[in-house]
Amino acid sequence: MTTRLAVGDPAPDFTLPTADGDSLTLSDLRGRHVVVYFYPAAMTPGCTTQACDFRNSLDALNSQGYRVVGISPDTVEDLAKFVARDQIPYPLLSDVDHKVLEQWGAWGERTIYGKTITGVIRSTVVVDPEGKVELAQYNVKATGHVAKLRRDLRIA
Repeated sequence: MTTRLAVGDPAPDFTLPTADGDSLTLSDLRGRHVVVYFYPAAMTPGCTTQACDFRNSLDALNSQGYRVVGISPDTVEDLAKFVARDQIPYPLLSDVDHKVLEQWGAWGERTIYGKTITGVIRSTVVVDPEGKVELAQYNVKATGHVAKLRRDLRIA
């Protein structure tokens, strides 16, 4: 079982490939709030709902200084298709070996349709400008999560 991050913990740094073929390093975003969300699989119904909810809330989040980054174990190629299909305007990162997912507590056992499996635990972690965990939410629901996150962050 991976250890979940808690408020005040240093956010583990990472560099991962992005859907557009570049890479993103978390520490390069210091000085801004960063919403890092973890999702199981691109182009599935729940993950599409969540990604599009972030897309539709991006202006409100950006206006309050929050940058959004999504991470899944999908390949860069699958992420590129997802970005193109659903017009995702923020970085989607590929963690095919799930090392970052594990470091952030977003990989482990979960129950789906009554079966216990090992995989991505849908999670959202907000990192403050100094690189510390400001908010950590695990086992979140795909539908309605972004609206709840905005309420928790007091973003209209």
